[in-house]
Amino acid sequence: MIIHFILGNCRLAGLTIPRDVLGNTVQRAGLKYFPPPKKWDVEVPPDSRGKKLPIMPKTPVFLAPMRPFKMQKKLRLMRGPELVHNELLHKQYGVIALIGGRLKYNHFEVIRNTLNRKLPNKAFALYRIDAPWQPVTKKGQGQRMGGGKGAIDHYVTPVKAGRVIIEVGGPVEWPEVKEALREVALRMPFKAKAVSQKVLDIMAEDEKYLEENNENPYTMKYIIQNNFGGCHKWISPTDKFWFGKHR
Repeated sequence: MIIHFILGNCRLAGLTIPRDVLGNTVQRAGLKYFPPPKKWDVEVPPDSRGKKLPIMPKTPVFLAPMRPFKMQKKLRLMRGPELVHNELLHKQYGVIALIGGRLKYNHFEVIRNTLNRKLPNKAFALYRIDAPWQPVTKKGQGQRMGGGKGAIDHYVTPVKAGRVIIEVGGPVEWPEVKEALREVALRMPFKAKAVSQKVLDIMAEDEKYLEENNENPYTMKYIIQNNFGGCHKWISPTDKFWFGKHR
């Protein structure tokens, strides 16, 4: 506005001002900011199909002469920490499980529908867990005890604490995918968290710092290993392996 006022008064006075002195005048409302494009060193997996997640099979496929089989609950498949699939392959973003649990077919559909609808077109998503494979049996309502094991009701995928459930990557920033991943984490049947590689690094550093700078010598590990108060008589057998961290 000041530049326009000066130019207008100069024209009324008959003065000429070179254009390179005051520069070109443009309206503020018309200004746009075009930042330089960021260089992304990201390899899009060839089997990711862009951002579209595939439909997972509801039941495993059995080839003849193999038939559907029943099995025990095997709660050990959900106990303890995940030691293999606990890192992001593409070092970008994902959803991890904070505790153990089971995923049904409808949870896979929640993940697929949410991410395919809310992720940017330039992003891709990958499953880091298997399709439902563990059979869960169930008897009809009102049946008497006995009569053998019930029929297979549905299939699930057991997940341990720290397991990466879904991974998202591509030329996208964390704020672009954060809300979609948070929605997926909130709709899981167990505690889960949307994370980036930076968040995972901070979590690992905090855990290491607390372990190294703990001033109390009587940690849960020390108490259990030395059987303080005869705790071996009443603690869970899993506490002797994970020292109270995983149930």
